[in-house]
Amino acid sequence: MNDALDTGREVLRTEAAALSALAEAMPEDFSAVVDLIAAAPGRVIVTGIGKSGHIARKIAATLASTGTPALFVHPAEASHGDMGMIGRDDVVLMLSNSGEAAELRDMIEHTRRFSVPLVGLSSRPGSTLMQAADHRLTIPALPEACGIGMVPTTSTTLTLGLGDALAVALLRRRNFRAEDFGVFHPGGKLGAQMARVSRLMHSEVPAVTSETPMPDALLTMTSGGFGIAAVVDRGVLTGVITDGDLRRNMAVLMDRRAGDVATRDPLTVPPDMLAAQALALLNARKISVLIVCEGPAPVGVLHIHDLLRAGVA
Repeated sequence: MNDALDTGREVLRTEAAALSALAEAMPEDFSAVVDLIAAAPGRVIVTGIGKSGHIARKIAATLASTGTPALFVHPAEASHGDMGMIGRDDVVLMLSNSGEAAELRDMIEHTRRFSVPLVGLSSRPGSTLMQAADHRLTIPALPEACGIGMVPTTSTTLTLGLGDALAVALLRRRNFRAEDFGVFHPGGKLGAQMARVSRLMHSEVPAVTSETPMPDALLTMTSGGFGIAAVVDRGVLTGVITDGDLRRNMAVLMDRRAGDVATRDPLTVPPDMLAAQALALLNARKISVLIVCEGPAPVGVLHIHDLLRAGVA
């Protein structure tokens, strides 16, 4: 018997059951809070103390990365000058499981004094926070998963889940798209996957015409470093020559012209395609290079190594 494994499963089942209970009994003010934040000309100021403060930071980050301007303000620092970060056009989202944290009182009073909309998130509807709030997001007062009833576990999971629910509801309200998500994630794996082909492609296209003799076309393929040559006539891509085309025509290769050997109507991609989509095409077709075209005109070359170096895969 593995006591640690059993404990882990018990904790996860307890928290999963709590999330299911919350999903079946969403706070009555949830839709009103989404409407309030979506219409607010300012930002969402998310705050909390202790474990609620850590959750508040994550909720603020999720909102900000999905199209809802947000920031975390520490309530203790707010009492010593950071209250100036809160404007009349903002919405304050205040997290406190008990709703009685003393560190929150100055910020509560500030929102009441200057008529800043206050959204309270707590498990105690009769608490100081919830009584003062304009809108109340009440989570179920369920047992903590720690077994001693004191360690924030179930309550913080519920708070985080409700914060995610708010962020996604707002995301959909704003018609936030994958392209928009990429704007806020220029770095790391996400940034690489959201990059456009135009950012990673090579703008020098190894090109020949249909009438180019194959000995010259071979030189173009070699010098370009991509193992291909684009066949371009009057600015229009009419074909591409690859290693496979060379093998298929090996017996008569040196007597042919580029147009005789090229594959017609090759697969191309536009420069505004997501790099991840281009990689999927390369993998699906089992090829390593794509010609990038704007309309019928080639404007670049994208190699699978470019995608791998950028961290797209």
